[in-house]
Amino acid sequence: MNNGMKMKAQGGFTLIELIVVIVILGILAATALPKFASLSGDARAASLQAARGAMAATSSMAHGKYLIKPSITTLTVEGVEMTMKDGYPAGDTPFARAAGLADTDYKVTAANGAVTVVPLNVTAAIEGTCFVRYTQAASLNAAPTFTQDLSKCE
Repeated sequence: MNNGMKMKAQGGFTLIELIVVIVILGILAATALPKFASLSGDARAASLQAARGAMAATSSMAHGKYLIKPSITTLTVEGVEMTMKDGYPAGDTPFARAAGLADTDYKVTAANGAVTVVPLNVTAAIEGTCFVRYTQAASLNAAPTFTQDLSKCE
């Protein structure tokens, strides 16, 4: 006897619908992953460009102070004493510290009048293709040079 009571249909998704949604999400993830995987390399390159800008600004400021007082041989910036050479900062570790490049972010090495800055989280194999280098002025009438290679900051 059917007293007007109807069986309610059970709600939910079928197995096929769930499989289709999972496949679509998998395809979207596979196409988006390469885009997000390269962001760390872009971040390292941007960080090195910022480090180059900090060194350039510190060098220019120090040169300006030298032009005002050509007799200075050392200059204290941000609590760090830098040595001056030919009117610009010498290419040594204190110059990088004065530019605000900390050991917690960068590996800073100085040799033969050049300071090389490499992000801490790169492998030794790619250090030669992910760096910024400041080379001190070669003479009184020459400016220091900056070289960089950001090609493989992956």
